[in-house]
Amino acid sequence: MSMKISIVIPNYNGEKLLKKNLPRVIKEIKKLRNLEIEIIVVDDGSTDGSIQELKAQNSKLKAKAQNLRLKIIKNRKNLGFASTVNRGVKEARGEIIVLLNTDVYPEMGFLEPVLPHFKDPKVFAVGMLDKSIEDDKIVRRGRGVGKWQQGFYIHRRGEIDKTDTAWVAGGSGAFRKSIWEKLGGFAEIYNPFYWEDVDLSYRAKKAGYKILFEPESVIVHEHEKGIIKRQFSTWKIKSLSYRNQFLFVWKNANPAQLISHFLWLPYHLLKSFFRADICFFIGFLWAIKRKLTFTK
Repeated sequence: MSMKISIVIPNYNGEKLLKKNLPRVIKEIKKLRNLEIEIIVVDDGSTDGSIQELKAQNSKLKAKAQNLRLKIIKNRKNLGFASTVNRGVKEARGEIIVLLNTDVYPEMGFLEPVLPHFKDPKVFAVGMLDKSIEDDKIVRRGRGVGKWQQGFYIHRRGEIDKTDTAWVAGGSGAFRKSIWEKLGGFAEIYNPFYWEDVDLSYRAKKAGYKILFEPESVIVHEHEKGIIKRQFSTWKIKSLSYRNQFLFVWKNANPAQLISHFLWLPYHLLKSFFRADICFFIGFLWAIKRKLTFTK
């Protein structure tokens, strides 16, 4: 299947991960034939040696792989995941955008099962099977299920024996660029991270496009080595997740769902109070502030 592919990798202080995982991505990409492929790494204002590492790998690539190019883009300051990915997609020349995080590396032949799905023009995105390393165990993720419940959109890991999915992960998925542009890409209100991929997938399905899961396409995800776990405290990660959960509802709920949300809200606030879940209250207040001040 002949097409142009752009692999977009957002990076923030991921020097060690780039040194380990980017060569693995390049190795797999070089095996593909009849495809025009580029790799775009968007650096989100790193303060480590990420840029130097990328330049070193680019020099090696130019000497060895004539059919593959590496493009390095630098944000002047740290913007967050959604903004960084959006910039990479904007600069991409490919018809299909493959998003990979720096803490992800592909298994052999990870792209071949994904690409045929895009013969259907209604397919927007295809998710990959995510071998997530968690507490020295492998949890197979990649397919999600979601539903509106007690005033919130609740999403969770789904079993991997089906091909439907509620969303395609922003760190291990393939997306059709033309539809991405129609939908406006990741909503930057969710910066610095979380819920942007759930939001985009939800909007795509609402617009009538297809979201699929391909279990034969496999990547390995070392969550504990990623920047979020290393850079942010547990309470901040949890508070931001709550914040973005609120923002998702306020952004995407229809009138009936929004009424249900506000009717259930006192119950959730009281429940969090009795459970001493301070992060819920922080997330709620952050969401109000974000909603009032966000302009883009």
